[in-house]
Parts: sequence; structure tokens; C-alpha cells
Amino acid sequence: MNRLNAAIAPYSLRSCIVSRRGRLVFEQYRQPDMAQEPAKINSCTKSVLSILLCIAFDRGLLPAPAGVPISLFFPQLARDPDPRKREMTLLHLLTMTSGIRWQEFGGLNSFPRMTRTPDWVGHVLAQPLFEAPGHKMTYNSGVSQLLSAILSQAAGMTVAAFAERSLFGPLGIEAYAWETDPQGIHTGGFGLRLRPADLLKLGQLQLQRGSWGGHRFYSAELADTAVQPVVQASPPYDGAYAWHWWCGTYKPGDLPGKRATSVEPWDVPPDEPGRTATDSSPSHAGEEAEGSSAASSNMRPGTISYYYARGFGGQYIYVVPQAELVAVLTQDSRKRKQPDWFAEAIAPALLPR
Repeated sequence: MNRLNAAIAPYSLRSCIVSRRGRLVFEQYRQPDMAQEPAKINSCTKSVLSILLCIAFDRGLLPAPAGVPISLFFPQLARDPDPRKREMTLLHLLTMTSGIRWQEFGGLNSFPRMTRTPDWVGHVLAQPLFEAPGHKMTYNSGVSQLLSAILSQAAGMTVAAFAERSLFGPLGIEAYAWETDPQGIHTGGFGLRLRPADLLKLGQLQLQRGSWGGHRFYSAELADTAVQPVVQASPPYDGAYAWHWWCGTYKPGDLPGKRATSVEPWDVPPDEPGRTATDSSPSHAGEEAEGSSAASSNMRPGTISYYYARGFGGQYIYVVPQAELVAVLTQDSRKRKQPDWFAEAIAPALLPR
């Protein structure tokens, strides 16, 4: 682990912990008390929400997402003048292919505008579409809020209560905090605070395809589908997107400079207000991926696939099934641009060369 220690040393990370084959192999904190402090995980909240939705799908609280219109949960869409909104499905929300005109920050400044309203869900539903759902991915924390509201409806309780009963409690996650919107709906796209060790548990649960300690949280099939790439990112973004998880590939020996710049997905330049963060692959983004995927269809021999949760300021959960590895990095930086942690630290230090 000396190489990993050397790679992360210049950045003064809040925490870095790694498990391989379910065993902790590296653990480092800037200060010892940071191990026990729940800290903001920002948009990694989206991937935790994805896990909770998989549990709801598995229990039959929600139907399979591909063919379920969200108007089932938001009947006000029946009165919307744009009929395309009634075509929007749970899958479109999960893959951020809703077609909603949205720019997280800069330009439209959609995220701050949402958080200044008294009804976040109503605000998101009222936004115009720039195209029909299912064709293009646009990074959008608003659709994560819709998913949180849908999960709360389906479970008949708050999202935090559902998490305590169905996920946090069984995993032994006790220390957490979760923000809510003005309606009392827990934030689906950000706002969760967790300890680094508990982030590692969530990554390990997904690595183990929904199983932990003999307990089945959700089916292996759902676990696989949730991290199957659906939409391919377009330059300058790297990788692909699944059900609120990012997906990437790495070729041992690649230099970090040959990969796309590690810009944040919400950082669309303000002078390009019409531009979206990512584009779909040639296949329809609303369809289930079968066999090959957006990220793996053109993979080079020896390429390693991985998926990850990603939050503003340097929060990451990396999962590498091929290596049975989970790595958690947390930071309290306000810098929007982060190093390519996987290519510069995780892969060179921990994966075969």
C-alpha cells in the first residue's frame, strides 16, 4: 500500500479506506476523529438512493422501472400541456434521461433555483422539456428529488425511515444525518451525511450483488442492472451512467493525461447554456441494456470495468468487481475539479499492471 499512500499524500484527503475481498486493507484519516464523524457525501447520495430503490423494486413496492410512467405518482402531469411528460418513466429518472431542460449550475442555474422554491418536486415537474424523454442524459439533481418523493410514496414512510429499516439498520449504520426539502421529502441528490466506513459497507453490498452476511437486500439481477452502463458520456466527460451510478473503464498502463479531464458533471460552462452534460449511446437510453453496454461495447483487451458514486468536492465510492475491491475517498475541498483519482491513485496502486 506504499504506492497508494504516496499517491494520495499531496492532497490531504479527509479519508481513504480500501477493502479487498471483504477485508480492510488500507485505512487513513487526516485526523483520527474523522473516522467517526458523519460528513457530507454530496451527490454520492444519489447512489445510496439507487440502492434503496433496488430494495423497493425487489420487494414489489415499486414495479420494474422501464414501463412505469411517473404520472402514476404525480397525477398533476395529466394536466400538463406537454404530452411528452406523460411518457417519462422511472427508468428515465434513474438514468437522467428525462428530457427536462436543466443545467445544474451556471447558465440556467437550475439546482439553486430549485432549492429556493417552497415546493421542489412541483418546481421540477413544471420545468419544460427540451426533447422527448429517453434520448439524452442531462445531469439533474431535480430528478433525484422526484425519485425520493416516489420512494416515499411507495414505501408509505419517509426515505430515511425506509433506509433505517431496510438498509442502514441491517448494515449497522447508525450515525447519519439527512436533509429534507420544504415538504419534508428527504433530498435524493445530495444532503446525506455518513461515516467513511459506512460508505465502504454500501460499496461492499453492491459489490456482493445485494447480499450481506447471509441477508439478501435485493436480487443479484437488480444489482447488476443498476450498474450496467446505459448512456455514454460525451467529451470532456469520461465513462457512462447507469441507475444513479457512474461507470468507467481503465486499461492498465494508461497515463491519466490520456483520459478525459476529471471535471464535475454539473460543471457545464456558463457560456454554453444550451449544452447538456452527456449524450446517449446510439441505442435508446430508455431501453434495458442487454449483453454489451454503452461503456463496454468497444472495450480494449485487458480493460478493467468499474463503477462509482461521485460527490462534489472529492467524495467517491469506487467498486471494481474484477478485483473484488471497494475504495472510499472523502474530502472537504471546495474545488470543483478533482484529480482523476481512479487513474492516478487507485488503479496504479491496487490493480494488476
